[in-house]
Amino acid sequence: MWQAETFDPVTIDRELGWAAGLGMNVVRVYLHDLAWHKDPAGFRNRVQRFLSIAARHGIRAIFVLFDDCWNPNPQPGPQPAPIPGVHNSRWLQSPGVDVVNDPSQWGRLEPYVRDVLGTFGKDRRVLLWDLYNEPGNSGQGARSLPFLRQVFEWARQVQPAQPLTAGIWANLPELNLFQLLNSDVITFHNYDDASSLRRQIAELRRHGRPLICTEWMARPISTIPSHLAVFCENGVGCFLWGLVAGKTQTIYPWAARSDPHEQGLWFHDLLRPDGTPYDPQEAALLRKLSSRSSK
Repeated sequence: MWQAETFDPVTIDRELGWAAGLGMNVVRVYLHDLAWHKDPAGFRNRVQRFLSIAARHGIRAIFVLFDDCWNPNPQPGPQPAPIPGVHNSRWLQSPGVDVVNDPSQWGRLEPYVRDVLGTFGKDRRVLLWDLYNEPGNSGQGARSLPFLRQVFEWARQVQPAQPLTAGIWANLPELNLFQLLNSDVITFHNYDDASSLRRQIAELRRHGRPLICTEWMARPISTIPSHLAVFCENGVGCFLWGLVAGKTQTIYPWAARSDPHEQGLWFHDLLRPDGTPYDPQEAALLRKLSSRSSK
C-alpha cells in the first residue's frame, strides 16, 4: 500500500467514503518500515495524502508501526499474488522476527520511528500511535519484549502529542504487564464471545485509563449483532476487522485453506469489492449505533 508503485489514492478515497457511510470516524492502518527505508520522503508524502483523503471523509487514523503477525521475511518491491483461499497469505511482519530477535539490527529502525512520529506527532488527524501489533505472535512470546520496550523508549523520546499504545491480545503475562503499564490508552483485541468481551472490559477498566478495542469481529463467534451493543453500553471505542474484501483474503478463517469458489460464511470484512454490504443487516446496525453514539 505504501510503496510508490502500489499507492492508490483513488481506491483509498472510494473505500474511505464507504467507511464514512457506515458511520466510521477512525480507521486503523498498518505502516511498514521497509516502505519508509526505500523512500522516506515519498513515504511521508503518501501518509500525508492518506490523512488528507481521510479527513475529507471526517475520518482520523490510528497508525501501527510494527507487527509480529504472518510472514516473517519481508522484502520491499513487487509482492507475490495472494494464495487462493488463504487468510492473509502475503501479509508481512514488520520488521520480522529475525530483526526483532537481533538487537544489533535495531539501529536502522530508530530513524523510522523518529521520522514518522516526528512528522505526524502533532497532526490532529492522527488519533493515537499503535506502536506494535500483537507483540509475541508467531511463536515469539516474551522474546518480543525487549524490542517492544525499545520501541516505546524511542517513541517517548519524540514526545508526540497523541497517546501511545500497544494492544493486549493474548495470555502473555510479561508482555501484557509492560503494555498495561506503558500504554496511555489501553487497547486490546477480542475475537471471543460477548461474555468474554464483557469480562475483559471489566478487567481492563480497573486500570483507570480509556479503553479501545482495536480488533474484533470474526464470524460466527464475534459478530456485529452480539458485540456492538456491548461496546456501546460500556462506552468503549472499537475497530472491527476489516472493511472491504480484497487481497488479504480475510473473509477466510485464520488456519484453514478454503475453496475460493465456495460461498461460505465470511470470517472478517464488511463490504464486497463493489461496496455493497456482505450482510445488509450488519451495515444497518452499524449506521444506527454509530449515529446514536455520535449524539
